[in-house]
Amino acid sequence: MPNPLSYAQENRARFLEELIAFLQIPSVSTQPAHRGDVARAAEWLAGAMRAAGLENVRIIGTAGHPLLYADWLHAGAAAPTVLIYGHYDVQPAEPFELWETPPFDPVVKDDYLYARGASDDKGQVYVHVKAVEALLRANGRLPVNVKFIVEGEEESGGASLAAFIPQQKELLAADVALVSDTSILGPDQPAIVYGLRGPCYVLMDLYGPARDLHSGSYGGGINNPLNVLGRIMGRLQDDDGRVLVPGFYDRVRPLRAEERALLAELPFDEAAWLAETGAGATWGDPDYSLVERLGARPTLDFHGLVGGYTGAGGKTVLPAHVHAKFSMRLVPDQEPEEIGRLVEAYIRDMLPPGMRLEMHYHGAPASITDYTIPAMQAAAGAYESAFGKPPVFMREGGS
Repeated sequence: MPNPLSYAQENRARFLEELIAFLQIPSVSTQPAHRGDVARAAEWLAGAMRAAGLENVRIIGTAGHPLLYADWLHAGAAAPTVLIYGHYDVQPAEPFELWETPPFDPVVKDDYLYARGASDDKGQVYVHVKAVEALLRANGRLPVNVKFIVEGEEESGGASLAAFIPQQKELLAADVALVSDTSILGPDQPAIVYGLRGPCYVLMDLYGPARDLHSGSYGGGINNPLNVLGRIMGRLQDDDGRVLVPGFYDRVRPLRAEERALLAELPFDEAAWLAETGAGATWGDPDYSLVERLGARPTLDFHGLVGGYTGAGGKTVLPAHVHAKFSMRLVPDQEPEEIGRLVEAYIRDMLPPGMRLEMHYHGAPASITDYTIPAMQAAAGAYESAFGKPPVFMREGGS
């Protein structure tokens, strides 16, 4: 009987063929046109779980997209239980013209597999399912009890899973949760992410006049919502990116000296990172290193603005309404709801007479785990066995 690694190597071609089939399903959770594809991806993954030897495989209907649950619980009561999380939905692939190959037609180039979802997060989910298969085929059992919970809404807010967890604490009870939806520093440098920033995502609408007006006739007499939005944006952070909302930093957990030393030792190539972005220079709070700013400090960024006329040629419109999307990345002890309220109050205080504001926000708190606990050290040992070198511990900016 082969050992698990031999089994995986002998079945590599089949594993790749199956993963390609999974990646071909355009399970874009944010687009209603792909609702059927999301359901199809859930069915596909459920079949793969059953074929791997997992038990109690369930597709759980929700108000949104389905959840998947599966387990193997025969390691005994004394063995720890590992809960594996992942998601089978993907982000929209637009703009398609920027892809060198079609996003849902996977291609292997130089031992890399290119497709939407290959690394976020279908590839990782599939790896865990295949690891279970290899262990069961080779050894007939697993060394620990295993549960899977896989969602189809990670890229669209995760509301169904958030509602499911409090109702199913016993079903999901575990000693350790394993999430493979983060980064490593390079193909030859394994990493374990012990902290993730949390998002607070904001949708903001500003309303001025009852209809679009001509700036030649009304400009200078009525506030332009686009101008007001520009002033608001300029007052949300300073030139170094420090957020100017009163109270924003009040609950930020300070970085400990030993953690700053740990992050400073990361083999992070700042020049290579900058070159990959195509930007001309790094930027941010000079009191913190780039690594600290990317994973361990809160931020504020605008993502989209809609308003006025953006078609060909010119049109001197004074728009009735503008829309903005922005988010803040939060660190441990910052609460998304509280931050949302602080930002809304700050913006409302800036509004001139005659302007109406609508704001909606949602988010999730940051996550951080003690990297010295036995489970993290066991993961580090597994990485070292596979890569031949120990992993580094790092924090990441967030999903």
